Amino acid sequence: MKDSAESQPAPGARPAGRPPRVLVVDDEADLRELLELTLVGMGLDVDCAGSLAEADTLLERQSYALCLTDMRLPDGDGLALVAGMNRRFPQTPVAVITAYGSAENAVAALKAGAFDYLAKPVALDALRSLVRSAIQLPAQQPAARGAEAPAPGDPAWQLLGESAAMREVRAQIQRLARSMAPVSITGESGSGKELAARLIHQSGPRAGQPFVAVNCGAIPEALMEAEFFGHRKGAFTGADHDRDGFFQAASGGTLFLDEVADLPLAMQVKLLRAIQEKRVRKVGATVEEAVDVRIISATHQDLAQCVASGRFRQDLFYRLNVIELKLPALRERLEDIPSLAEAILARLAARAGMARAPKLASVTVRYLQSYHFPGNVRELENMLERALAFSNGEVVNVEDLGLKPTVSDADENERAEPAGEPESHAAPAAAERRPVRVSEDGIPESLPDYLDQIERDTIQRALEKTRYNRTAAARLLGITFRALRYRMQRLGLS
Repeated sequence: MKDSAESQPAPGARPAGRPPRVLVVDDEADLRELLELTLVGMGLDVDCAGSLAEADTLLERQSYALCLTDMRLPDGDGLALVAGMNRRFPQTPVAVITAYGSAENAVAALKAGAFDYLAKPVALDALRSLVRSAIQLPAQQPAARGAEAPAPGDPAWQLLGESAAMREVRAQIQRLARSMAPVSITGESGSGKELAARLIHQSGPRAGQPFVAVNCGAIPEALMEAEFFGHRKGAFTGADHDRDGFFQAASGGTLFLDEVADLPLAMQVKLLRAIQEKRVRKVGATVEEAVDVRIISATHQDLAQCVASGRFRQDLFYRLNVIELKLPALRERLEDIPSLAEAILARLAARAGMARAPKLASVTVRYLQSYHFPGNVRELENMLERALAFSNGEVVNVEDLGLKPTVSDADENERAEPAGEPESHAAPAAAERRPVRVSEDGIPESLPDYLDQIERDTIQRALEKTRYNRTAAARLLGITFRALRYRMQRLGLS
């Protein structure tokens, strides 16, 4: 296919009042006719091609809202058309028609960038559903640098940050939103996997349809099939009425399978069939029913390792892991903590009815950036919610974070000691540290280390002046005793 299309109109553009136009590429005349009749019946304009060469000629003259192509063509592979369309006309979705039961071809097509796939023989209801989703795709707008941050109630606040890792995550979400390919989201607990899944759903053509989130590890194994696929009245004891399952509830939208690695092997087999065939059978029913859902899965475990150990089916792994989205841990993007914490505080303050959110003290920011955050963003949110309750409403100090100190609880008694009476303790010892190097123009090689050095020296001088009475030193420094204790702990003064 040719790579230049300067004279072509913008993909999807059409004269006012004209219906969307679809390109059908297949070498079987009967199938082309069936597809054309179905699409025309939906009120669409249709062009047909029997080869890659014919499709290329049509693409030079006309823009399309959707392209349907067979996987095997007389003069090439349908994947070549998918790749060429993604390169030349990225706004035009391409769906691939695969041979019956060819899961490998379907996965290959989705990995190549196909919007979705249909299996032969083509089910017309599935075709209509795919077309309705495809031609409603919103135009992708490039994100502008410096754009306004999400509002406090917007779930996107948790993906704030200008670190390279988060910019890449946001870019991937925009790309994934335009595809129907299954997505596997990996990341540690608390890193925002469900949030990312919701954003993929909200940014795509199914935004107005249901988003159903399922925690696979929280469903009893005996009820799992009925919960996923629904049941008929009388199917088992207690089934006193017909009930839809998760697949039916998410019809037309997205089904998010959280902690999918916790599914038992027996359920993995049934889930694999439902995803491959796009049909499910309710417990107690004799016939299957078609379902139209996009699958997004997530886990904090290593699925490949689960496959190697025999705890997860390899075929289901390949079906779910068509495209992987990896979310970084919070400790891997520490530069995002200030903006992230500010957004969290704004949201929490608005929920509490406060006129404005308190600010983070500079030392609090540095403390947060030095913390490991095993619970990731979820832990940061919980920490700041406690801090908001204990702060004075104006500034969040380190002591407001409520972290348990490692120093002896006996030090609490120092709060009541007389300010002028010296303690019978030895002078605090600072861990041996090399001075921070400063260039000739006065710029330190590490600003955080340089500020820590200044703070350490200041506290040392205050302790020496008060003969190592920490209560008096805290008063001299204009901070609370607890704040001084935290600073001494963080700076290695004991």
